[in-house]
Amino acid sequence: MDGFGYQSSLAPTETTEMQQRRLGEFEVSALGLGCMNLSHAYGTPPPPEQAGKLLLRALDHGINFFDTAALYGFGANETLLGNVLKPHRSKIVLASKCGMTGVDGKRVIDGRPATLKRTCDEALRRLQTDVIDLYYLHRWDKPVPIEDSVGALADLVQAGKIRGIGLSEVSAATLRRAHAVHPITALQSEYSLWTRNAELGTLAACRELGTAYVAFSPLARAFLTGTLRDPETQLEAKDIRRQMPRFEPANYAINLELLPEYMRIAGEVGCTPAQLALAWLLAQGEHIIPIFGTRQPEHLDDNAGAAAVALDSNIVARLDALINQRTVVGPRYNAATQLEIDTENFSD
Repeated sequence: MDGFGYQSSLAPTETTEMQQRRLGEFEVSALGLGCMNLSHAYGTPPPPEQAGKLLLRALDHGINFFDTAALYGFGANETLLGNVLKPHRSKIVLASKCGMTGVDGKRVIDGRPATLKRTCDEALRRLQTDVIDLYYLHRWDKPVPIEDSVGALADLVQAGKIRGIGLSEVSAATLRRAHAVHPITALQSEYSLWTRNAELGTLAACRELGTAYVAFSPLARAFLTGTLRDPETQLEAKDIRRQMPRFEPANYAINLELLPEYMRIAGEVGCTPAQLALAWLLAQGEHIIPIFGTRQPEHLDDNAGAAAVALDSNIVARLDALINQRTVVGPRYNAATQLEIDTENFSD
């Protein structure tokens, strides 16, 4: 039992069996935990005690890759991870992000070298660590050359404050420019059955450069769990999905028509819908590391089980044909948000 009153209820075999994948110099669990929704973006966050118990339960499942950012809760998420995971620091691979933070209560994208270096020092204090294993540029601040931002992160590597450099939501071309300045350990962008932009170039570029592809929103922001049937009534007013075109009532009603067959396939495989989505991602390449987010212990347990689900080529092909960029209705971001990112787009 720990300081949160949490005592594992998992059997010993459940605490150790998790396949591993390569992330730069590290071996990490094939599934990582994205910690954003414990502090940010999906309505009212859980109390710190509840969030802390979830982080420790992830460790029990053999998950050792934890992802946070200065933006999440405007520092609150990094503080949470520092408080809870400091005693376990030697067992985990810790990732955070800079370049998009909260300033005077507003989200600001700022990739200037001086800002990135200051943000890193602030993150180290909140995370209660001497070094961040993987530090991402959360968004490319387009007025600042990517070479300048990555150069600042390279200085942080040289100073021993971070171990690896990551990028988020950038194109293959931008990844190559950045990699020419300093090797890029990981590229993090959205990837799931219903978001296939990565297949336009970044997946192949990552494989070529030896860069891990960290896939966020692997469950399509709960769509692929089968539990989100009516966003209008199920989502809180401040939930970020309310600003996403795919979750608008007319679009979502059409997208829901994809779920019955998807659920049937999960039944054939003998897994849950969430496990099916994660297993599909794991089958796309050894360099892909999905990070899921949840607030519920039972969902954590379910998702962690996906690492043991193997899909044959026929199942993968059926899923590919069922849910893809042609069958899903609505872009993933609204027009204003789309301007802030650099990923390839099917509409280009």
